[in-house]
Amino acid sequence: MKKLTTHIATIISIFCLTLGAAFAQTTVKGTITDAKTGETLPYVNVQVVGTTIGSTSDAEGRYSLTLPANTSVIKFTYIGYVSLEKPVTPGIEQTINVKMAVDAVMLKEVTVKGKTSRYRNKDNPAVQLIREVIAHKEQNQMAGNDYVEYEQYEKIALALSNLSESFKDRRIFRNYQFLFVNQDSSGLGGKSMLPAYMQEKLSKVYFRKNPYTKKQWVEADRKAEFDAKFIDNDGLNAYFRRLYEDVDIYKNDISIATNLLLSPIANTAPTFYKFFIRDTVKTQTPWLIELGFVPRNKTDMLFEGKLFITLDGNYGVQNAYLTVNRDINLNFMRDLEAKLEFEKSSDGRYHPSKTTLGMEFALGEKAAGLYGQRVVNFKNYTINQPRPDSVYKGPAQENTTEVLPKRGDDYWNNVRHIPLELLEKNIYRNVDTLQTIPSFRRTMDIATLLLAGYKSFGIVEVGPVNTFYSFNPVEGFRLRFGGRTTTELSNRLYFESYAAYGFKDEKWKYFFSGTYSLNNKSIYQFPFHYIRASFQRDTKIPGQDLQFVQEDNFLLSFKRGDNNRWLYNDIFKIEYIRELASHFSYKVGFSQWNQTPAGILRYEKVDNEGNIQRVPQLKNTELSLELRYAPNEQFYQGKLYRTPLINRSPIFTVRYNVGIKGFLSGENNYHTLTANIAKRYYLSQYGYADITTEGGYIFGSHIPFPLLMIHRANQTYAYQLNSYNLMNFLEFVSDHYASLDVQYYLNGFIFNKIPLLKRLKLREVISVKALVGGLRNENNPDKQSSVFRFPVDAQDKSISYGLGRTPYVEGSVGVANIFKLLRLDLVKRFNYLNHPGVSEWGIRARFRVDF
Repeated sequence: MKKLTTHIATIISIFCLTLGAAFAQTTVKGTITDAKTGETLPYVNVQVVGTTIGSTSDAEGRYSLTLPANTSVIKFTYIGYVSLEKPVTPGIEQTINVKMAVDAVMLKEVTVKGKTSRYRNKDNPAVQLIREVIAHKEQNQMAGNDYVEYEQYEKIALALSNLSESFKDRRIFRNYQFLFVNQDSSGLGGKSMLPAYMQEKLSKVYFRKNPYTKKQWVEADRKAEFDAKFIDNDGLNAYFRRLYEDVDIYKNDISIATNLLLSPIANTAPTFYKFFIRDTVKTQTPWLIELGFVPRNKTDMLFEGKLFITLDGNYGVQNAYLTVNRDINLNFMRDLEAKLEFEKSSDGRYHPSKTTLGMEFALGEKAAGLYGQRVVNFKNYTINQPRPDSVYKGPAQENTTEVLPKRGDDYWNNVRHIPLELLEKNIYRNVDTLQTIPSFRRTMDIATLLLAGYKSFGIVEVGPVNTFYSFNPVEGFRLRFGGRTTTELSNRLYFESYAAYGFKDEKWKYFFSGTYSLNNKSIYQFPFHYIRASFQRDTKIPGQDLQFVQEDNFLLSFKRGDNNRWLYNDIFKIEYIRELASHFSYKVGFSQWNQTPAGILRYEKVDNEGNIQRVPQLKNTELSLELRYAPNEQFYQGKLYRTPLINRSPIFTVRYNVGIKGFLSGENNYHTLTANIAKRYYLSQYGYADITTEGGYIFGSHIPFPLLMIHRANQTYAYQLNSYNLMNFLEFVSDHYASLDVQYYLNGFIFNKIPLLKRLKLREVISVKALVGGLRNENNPDKQSSVFRFPVDAQDKSISYGLGRTPYVEGSVGVANIFKLLRLDLVKRFNYLNHPGVSEWGIRARFRVDF
């Protein structure tokens, strides 16, 4: 996530502009209170008399308004209170605090009466009203019909915001002046900003209630694309869609910037929100009640805003305005605004007609920001008309043709539901032009080197640079240099290689691979379909399994405890990989692996007379098959790894490996079967939990321990999600096992209630990792002398073990979101504390940028 966020910031940082104001402005701010009780009044309407310019006060009664220079009077109106006007002194910043008096006559005209006493749910007409809305949710949402279909147009626009005038005049932007010509700063939320990315999509959506299916057929798609050498355009699009997901008011939780916020009409909404009757709208049929709502705790993952509820007995939502409190525990969120519009259809229900979600992210209140807006428009509803099953089958989103044709301006001008904003009209052309400017390409080249670790030289790119230097006890000081070819050489054939040298062991290590793409696409672009052959001679730590990082990364050179059990590996591999659009994939592989122990690690057997015999090398030949299914998977494809954008959907993985004795010097027969399921469970206001279960069984006898399951250990000081953080390398070995890993993120649910802590916006994390397994007698060195004996330390004591009847368990409690990027965990190991060199307690750190 950190890498992805920095990528986006680097790209967008090229687009910068501050447009001077056309005329002087006046800023007015203040607080609005009840004249009698002194209580602040939320959502009071503040308007410039004689214009449509206005705003509303926030949940604490505060307001701020920027006015034209000729403004002399502003008006304050609030249901149940006497309206009043206040004079304004033009041209200066001023504070006008307002006290409003209750209008007893107007209160009698409100259909549902409110109270000014201390807030409570009991006998509260606003709460009674929202309970009616909740009770009628099922009949009012789309699932109230058996079939629904409609046409959907959507666009996502991204822009820089809050730019300073001096930014445009910097020397670095002298080649980008075309971006600053004839721009209008009034669009996209009414702030000074310049769009830098956009995507449009036209679809036909089909809903079926039973079995529940919602299928989107994409008819046209258009986006501003950057050079694939620098950016994964599909991943960028997936990331923006993850941030700006559909806003469905009828769901209990609404996804905002990868977090779930509780809907104001969720089943539990009266527990977490305060509701207020603000107005009765009698100018249309049916009449509407304007219902305001605010969070009980301003830092919780909750909205504030207003709903317009129909008074026709259906209690449907006719309109909604959502925002968030400025104290909410969301990172980098400076502004959020969601507007939901509904229209009455032939079936009597209010169906969505337009949703607008705008969010502005920034590092500070006054700093330049990044504003994004997603607009979705719906029309041509057809109710209760069934379609053939073929319309609903397959993934949730599909293109109407395998490759969508590129559509020009004429097509989009005809099919758009709503016209583009003035600034958006030039964005496609601007992005294309920008990439032809040499200085921009040089800037992106440098950014790719610093952030992704690769420097491009046309047909080849050199990297990753963070692996060029590292050290370990076996090799000592280690230097490495490598690179790979790019699509500029070929769209079909790719080569990758590196060479490394250890100054302590004085040995060369190297790697070479050749890959042939079978779909004429880059082998780093979804969906994969290629065949690869490779050979690697290098070192490895048994039982270390790293995610999203190279093993010879410099930062991972620092390890706790003894780190002197290594392997020299010679591995030849042939792999065939195929991914389908449904995110089902399979991988077939062949490998020939020769491993030689290094450091203090020795491969030894005990003969019939009790003598220890050293085995210089273990040779193994293996066939493998991996099946993986990740429905609705989202990710950003980086230069080395895919950064997952985790959602609700599970990921299933099954692996089968078979050892072949006698083929290409293979020395062992065995069959290994493993299965893994990973899923995120969202718990609304209580955070979310990532749960991973895994199990495996190795069929066969007299199998040496290096070919058994060496459980993933971690001896670095970084917290690793997929490893046991207080387990030593090579400590536990099994031929059958089952494991459970729970990472529970409370998202500040507890800290948000503590007065001093909630200002820091910290978040709680709890984890539990448990492992159960064992060794059958025929594979246990303590029971079977014909297999390799377990490694020993200098005192000839075993340092590797099979699991007994007691499972291995470790847990941690942590504080995340420290400085918005650091997680610190206090980790405890609960058992097997009598093993040499283990720690019962440890502190581990993990860096993560998240919203």
